Amino acid sequence: ELRLDNVVYRLGFAPSRAAARQMVAHGHFAVNGTPTNIPSYACRIGDRIEVRASHQERELFKTVKETLRSHTAPDWLSLDAGKMAGSVLALPRRDQMPLDFNEQLVVEYYSR
Repeated sequence: ELRLDNVVYRLGFAPSRAAARQMVAHGHFAVNGTPTNIPSYACRIGDRIEVRASHQERELFKTVKETLRSHTAPDWLSLDAGKMAGSVLALPRRDQMPLDFNEQLVVEYYSR
């Protein structure tokens, strides 16, 4: 949950995880003011993720800005839609993660 591409997706900057991964790889985001293009970057509590100032005027982020108005971030993240930035407030708890997979199948697969 704390990979940079997933945090970008959860904040609402991208419509899918694949799109978030590509956006991060293209260098659209900065973590704590440092441009970061590594999708697997592990975010920590207190990290501030923002769209780089030089990239905010691109057409991609003009549409993102419109969709952010109605987006609500998970409890473990804070979103500032006006500044197109967010931060990690806490580690996500298990009940805050959407369960869109069968965990038991994963356990059975690896127990062979």
